[in-house]
Amino acid sequence: MTAKRETRAAATARFAIGECSLGAILVAASTRGVCAILIGDDPERLACDLQDRFPRAMLSGGDPDFERSVATVVGFVEAPGLGLDLPLDIRGTAFQQRVWQALQEIPAGQTASYAEIARRIGAPKAVRAVARACAANPLAVAIPCHRAVRNDGQLSGYRWGIERKRALLDREAGR
Repeated sequence: MTAKRETRAAATARFAIGECSLGAILVAASTRGVCAILIGDDPERLACDLQDRFPRAMLSGGDPDFERSVATVVGFVEAPGLGLDLPLDIRGTAFQQRVWQALQEIPAGQTASYAEIARRIGAPKAVRAVARACAANPLAVAIPCHRAVRNDGQLSGYRWGIERKRALLDREAGR
């Protein structure tokens, strides 16, 4: 997903940064819905990442009303069984959209291999492209790319770190 594609419809975006057990978390929304959920160790780096994703957008932070959305996302991170009931503004290529839809169909606490996801979307030879679509996911936890694993079931590649991936899967499995 390129920043150019994302900025076409993102003239303005509100954002707020909070803390959760996985570190700092940034939630941003366009007028259509949540367009970014980013997790990391450095709140300033998350804000820079958001700016890089939406270089032409007018970003506004510090909105007390919007901070409720961050609280909702933090609640979901801490207790995935609560579900996440927020409108999403999911932007990506048609292929990415198919991958992300397949990820959302994997039940919480379960995983699927990149190869299995490729087969599910009708592109069995596109395993690496599936992995790239997971890496391009701007909506941590809302699009559960943490549920994608290697063929042998082992954890690999997670944009926000393997330990965060493991923690999310453990929470979903009730561990």
